[in-house]
Amino acid sequence: MSKKFLYPIFPKDCKSLLSKYLTKEIFEHLKDLKTTNNFTLNMAIASGVDNLDSGIGVYAGDVESYSIFGKLFDPIIQEYHSFSKNDKHKTNLNSDDLKAANPDPLGKYILSTRIRVGRNFANMPLGPAISKEQRDGVEKRASEALNSLDGNLKGTYYPISGMNEEISKKLIADHFLFKAGDRFLESAGLNRDWPSGRGIFHNDEKTFLVWVNEEDQLRIISMQSGGDIKEVFERLTKAISKIEEKIDFSYNDHLGYITSCPTNLGTAMRASVHIKLPNLALDMKRFEEITDKYYLQIRGIHGEHSQSEDGIYDISNKRRLGVTEVQCVQDMYDGVVELIKIEKELEKKL
Repeated sequence: MSKKFLYPIFPKDCKSLLSKYLTKEIFEHLKDLKTTNNFTLNMAIASGVDNLDSGIGVYAGDVESYSIFGKLFDPIIQEYHSFSKNDKHKTNLNSDDLKAANPDPLGKYILSTRIRVGRNFANMPLGPAISKEQRDGVEKRASEALNSLDGNLKGTYYPISGMNEEISKKLIADHFLFKAGDRFLESAGLNRDWPSGRGIFHNDEKTFLVWVNEEDQLRIISMQSGGDIKEVFERLTKAISKIEEKIDFSYNDHLGYITSCPTNLGTAMRASVHIKLPNLALDMKRFEEITDKYYLQIRGIHGEHSQSEDGIYDISNKRRLGVTEVQCVQDMYDGVVELIKIEKELEKKL
């Protein structure tokens, strides 16, 4: 006999948005509903119930989850993105609209630039609800589309399943290989059938990378050494448009590009630089005033919650939903220009 689905009791010190917004009344209203892909409230909240240190705690199984379980998702999206259920998202991937001459042509401050977006296939469940057959079908279509790319995007697709040790070592050395997801993704159902259906594509120049069936069905990444942010964005937008010739992405006018984690909705974009700011790092209050002004996030170079090394930080856009892709990258660029300006001023005082 299956276990009865009961209202979860969260400890007082739980800070997840799930624990904040899943009232008993909303739970009772939603607990027996399911989407056309048989995705339920129980599945949507599993990660946040299992992992009480979640920041958000919910995942969508398909685009329908955002409307069927809207009484839960809407307030979470409102708090995280400051975006109401009546707002409309706008997209703009026209790189000509980005004003971003290289802010560090001598390469003294910016070590590398990386811009990525998440994409999921239209008319297909998201990772938490997808079947093995559907996921394998996504991989087949994705690898065919990626292997057809030419010019400076031309490269090779490597399935993780059955990968030999030599290729695996090469991809690990390049920091391209991804592993099964952490405990948050595990509880969300995103590690099912691992590693079947997962893979990595990269171009010959190693400046363009796509992860297939990680947290999102496609994670499309453009990157290179140095600070030519516009060149990185141009390569990304060109690649997206080439892939879209073969694959329709899940998108709607309210939430933008649909992703399994509500934090990525909208542009589903993270635009970042690794930047060396040893002097500004000694005054974190001033550092944070600048990044807050431009809606940026400061991380250590090994990702979220990591510490800085040698005054090197990962700086990225914070806003994703309700702003365009060009705005996201412009925020990051303008903030980086300001950070370099202040760092130079502090150097002169030494």
